[in-house]
Amino acid sequence: MKGILTHIEENTGLWFIIDTLKKNGFQAYIAGGAVRDILLQKKPEDFDILTNASIKELASLFKDQKVKTMGKTFPICTINGIEISSGRAKFHLSDFPESDLAQRDFTINSMAWDPISKKIIDPFNGKKDLEDAMIRFTKDPEKRIAEDPARMVRACRFAALIDGSFSLSSLELILANKDKLDTLVAKERIHSEIIKAMGLKRPSLFFKALKKTGLLSKIFPGLDRCHGLDGGPHHGETVFEHSMMVGDALPKNLSVLRLAGFLHDVGKFDAAKKKDGSLTFAGHENETKAVIHDLERLRFPNKDIAYITSLINTHMRPLTDQTTPKAARRLLLMLDKSGLDYGDFMRMRIADKKGNLAKRPYTISEIRIRLKKLFTQMQGQKAFQMNHLKINGNDIIQILGMAPGPDVGKIKQQLFEMVLDDPELNNYNDLKKLCLSLQIKK
Repeated sequence: MKGILTHIEENTGLWFIIDTLKKNGFQAYIAGGAVRDILLQKKPEDFDILTNASIKELASLFKDQKVKTMGKTFPICTINGIEISSGRAKFHLSDFPESDLAQRDFTINSMAWDPISKKIIDPFNGKKDLEDAMIRFTKDPEKRIAEDPARMVRACRFAALIDGSFSLSSLELILANKDKLDTLVAKERIHSEIIKAMGLKRPSLFFKALKKTGLLSKIFPGLDRCHGLDGGPHHGETVFEHSMMVGDALPKNLSVLRLAGFLHDVGKFDAAKKKDGSLTFAGHENETKAVIHDLERLRFPNKDIAYITSLINTHMRPLTDQTTPKAARRLLLMLDKSGLDYGDFMRMRIADKKGNLAKRPYTISEIRIRLKKLFTQMQGQKAFQMNHLKINGNDIIQILGMAPGPDVGKIKQQLFEMVLDDPELNNYNDLKKLCLSLQIKK
């Protein structure tokens, strides 16, 4: 356990709290996720101190520090940003900390480490379950779920974290209680679990665990319908399998982009048609109602929904080694109107190809060729955006002697279309001539 000791010794704020509690006659342990992470040989993102001191006693002991309190059922406070759990089982402090650990969600999170004896306190065999990659509710599974049904979703996230499976009793109870997700869990909490899952090495394991437990139909019914759906003649995998590979191939630090990868082909279910004996999905990138409905129900922000929808709408837009400058400009215009960065478009394209077992992934050379086509058009602010035009509405009014109104915008749009086809026209003199010619045709 040298790893734990090293992390504690390096964290002076953590040791200050433990030392203060010990000197004042209280017990103090490192508990929960930090112990699990170190056993997994991962550096803990944060530490949770477990103590038998009450919230009031903590507030008094650390009155000169930054103390915040929260929670009623499970009282928690933070001291200088470090989370402190006060003994939850107030009537069983004689067997503390086991009495507290018994009320935690899963056995792998129900361990504590004693900084004095340097030993792990593991009353529910969490270390063994971690070694076996097993998710098991602590002590009384039914009670753990009844206390907080959101733990069923957390179970799926932790199964993905350790690339593990569920104990038979845990799986059976989640399947039996899955309907509680509809009414007893705030959608914001499910949303939070989804975003946390996107930061895992393979979030596909999270979605697969949701499917196995029956929770996927409660959270993403649009994606759930795609399970087992044939990918068609251009794919060597089902739509669900493809979506899983695409999401995993996207960067874990870009959580909303990654989620878009898992959802990008949900519209195939609605677009599916048989043509000449083969399944086709023409226009599936425009079938976004199911995705929008699911994201809205999960309380995703409007900006995230718009971003994911735009990525879905544009992911089929072609960009090849044969793409003409004109087509590249029109692609950049489309991305600009959708509020997308070319980088995210390319990330999605690369992941989409990588997740297709019937095709080989892009080579580095192929990626560079495609990026160069975009960069060439972006250099020098070529007119792939309306505001790049070297003429504005006031200029058009003066040139044509017309009154302000919608006709001015129509003329500007026509000029823009011409410049997209031929960027060399984007200078004031040529645009003035084009204005006059448009007026004559009118």
